[in-house]
Amino acid sequence: MGSFGCLEHLSVKRVYIILVNWNGWRDTLECMNSLMRLTYSDFRIIICDNASSDDSRGQIKNWATRNNLPYAEYQCPLTDVGGTAHLDPLLTLIATNRNLGFAAGNNVGMRYALARDDAAYCWLLNNDTIVEPDALEHLVSRMRGDESIGICGSTIRLYHDRERIQALGGGYYCRWIGLPWHYGRFFKRWDGTVNQLRAESWMNYVEGASMLVSRQFLERVGYMSEDYFLYFEEADWALRAKNQFRLGYAPQSIIYHKVGGSIGTCSNPLNKSSVCDYYNIRNRIRFTRRFYPALLPMVYLVLVGECMIRLLSARWERAFMILGLMLQRGADLEKRP
Repeated sequence: MGSFGCLEHLSVKRVYIILVNWNGWRDTLECMNSLMRLTYSDFRIIICDNASSDDSRGQIKNWATRNNLPYAEYQCPLTDVGGTAHLDPLLTLIATNRNLGFAAGNNVGMRYALARDDAAYCWLLNNDTIVEPDALEHLVSRMRGDESIGICGSTIRLYHDRERIQALGGGYYCRWIGLPWHYGRFFKRWDGTVNQLRAESWMNYVEGASMLVSRQFLERVGYMSEDYFLYFEEADWALRAKNQFRLGYAPQSIIYHKVGGSIGTCSNPLNKSSVCDYYNIRNRIRFTRRFYPALLPMVYLVLVGECMIRLLSARWERAFMILGLMLQRGADLEKRP
C-alpha cells in the first residue's frame, strides 16, 4: 500500500465510503459489518459522527478493536487537509463536534477524501442501510462505463420488507407542487426487472440513501448545499449539475434501507416525526424559492391542503407550524426549530 501523496502507487479506482452517524451506532455497526463483505477491494470508510450523545464513537472504536481493524480518529480541522499524511487506515472516524445535518456531515467526509488526493469516487451511504457484497462493484462499473455520469444510484429495498422498493436509483421532483416521487416506490412487489435507461431518463435526482459521486463532479459542481440540514439536498445537487453531468442508476447494486430509523422519516404525513415534518415543509419552500420562485403560489396551495390534513387529525401544532413557515421571509427559513 502506498503512502498519502504517492499517487503512482495508489489505485485510480479508490472509493471513500462515507457514513454520517447521529446517535445510531447500532445501525452504523450493522452497516459496517455488511461493508466488510464487499467484493470491491479498493475502498476506505469514513464515519462522520454528528456529536452523538449515545457514546457512538466509543462503541465504533470498540467494534474496530474487536475486529482488529486499524482506524484513525480526527476532529474537523484536520479533515480538510486529509488527516495525517502517512496514515492510510481502512476506517477513519471524524468527530464533527456538533450536529451538522445530512449534507454538512457528508461534506466533512468528502472534503477529507478529496484532500487525500487518491479518491476517484465518494459513496454517500446512509448509516441505517446494509449492502449486498457486490453493490459497490456495480456502482463503479456503471460510472466507469459512462464518464458523463456524475452521481449514480442503487436499487433501494426496504430493510424490513425486502421485496418492497423504496427507490430504483432515484426519482422525479415535480416543481409544480414541490413534491418528489421515488421511481418504483408504488410497486407492490418488485420482480427484479427494470428498464435502466427509462429509469435514468425519468429521474431528476438520485435517492440519497446511496449515491456514488465522482471526483470530477465534486471538483466542478461542488459539495452539497448545507442550508437545508435535512431533505432536498439531492435535488439541489442534481439541479446545480444540470447540463454538466448525467444521473446514473446501477440496478444490480442492492441496498436495504431501514427508512427513517434515526429521525422518523415517513411518506404518510400523519406518521412523520416533528423533525421530519418541519424540515420537509421548510425545505420545499426553500427549494422552490431558490430554483422556481414563480411556482411558489402553486406550492403554497398544496401546503394549505397539508395544513388541512393536520387540522382534521387534530395535530394543531403541526398545522400552525406549516402556516408559520409559509408566512416567513426567506431569511427566516434559516432558523431551526
